[in-house]
Amino acid sequence: MNINALQDMLGQSKYTVAFTGAGISAESGVPTYRGAGGMWNVYDPDKYANIDYFYQDPSYYWQFFRDVRYPSLHQAQPNTAHNALVSLERLSLLHTVITQNIDGFHQTAGSQKVLELHGSTRVYTCMQCKEQFSMHQVFEFLESKLPPTCPKCQGLIRPGTVMFGEALPMQVLHKAEEAALQADLFMCIGSSLVVQPAASFPVVAKQSGAWLVIVNKDPTPLDDMADLVFHQSASEVLVPLVQAKDMSQ
Repeated sequence: MNINALQDMLGQSKYTVAFTGAGISAESGVPTYRGAGGMWNVYDPDKYANIDYFYQDPSYYWQFFRDVRYPSLHQAQPNTAHNALVSLERLSLLHTVITQNIDGFHQTAGSQKVLELHGSTRVYTCMQCKEQFSMHQVFEFLESKLPPTCPKCQGLIRPGTVMFGEALPMQVLHKAEEAALQADLFMCIGSSLVVQPAASFPVVAKQSGAWLVIVNKDPTPLDDMADLVFHQSASEVLVPLVQAKDMSQ
C-alpha cells in the first residue's frame, strides 16, 4: 500500500529530490558509519575524519584509507537502488540527488544531477601544488610511502572529502537548499538524518510544503514528520517503485 502511495506522489510531483546517505551504498558492500557493523564502532572518527588530527598525524588517516576505505570501495559497484534513481531521472521523475555519500556511486551509475555535500573519495589533491590524483593512484603511492606525497613536489596529499572541522562547500549547500525549497516530493533514502547541516534539508522541504518520504532500515528523528516511512532497504522500495512507473509509461 505504501508503495502505491509513493507511486501516486511521484506521479503528481513536479520537482522530486532524492536525499541519500550511507544506507543506500551498504547494499554494495560499503560499511555504514553508525549502527550495527558501522565503521565508527571500530575506528575513531575524531582521528581519521578530523582535519586538525590529519594535519597533526596524516598517517592515521592514510592507514585507515589503505586498510579499510580503499578495500571497501575499489571493487564495489553501484547497486540496484542507485540504478533505480538513474531510471527515475531518465523518466523525468527525479530532478536532483543530494547525497551525504562520498563514494561517487550515483555518478558511476549514471545520475546526472548530483550534489555531493561531503565531497568525494574519487579525487585527491596535493596541498602544495594542487595536482590531483585518483583513488587508485594514491593507493599505489601508499605501497611505497605512508603518508603518500605528491610525486611532483613532495607535498602532502589530502582526500577530496570534507572532514570534521571543515565547512561544507557553500556552492553545493546553496544548491541543495534551493532544491529542498523547490521540492514537492523529498525522498530520504538510507540516511540516519542526524548529521547537520545535511539533516536540515528534509525539514526545509517539509516546511515548504513537500511530501516527505523516509526510507531507512532504522528509525530516524524525522519519522514522525514524514508522510510515508519505510523501514526497509533502499532497493526494497526503489526497485518496485521504478518497475511500477515503467509499467505505467
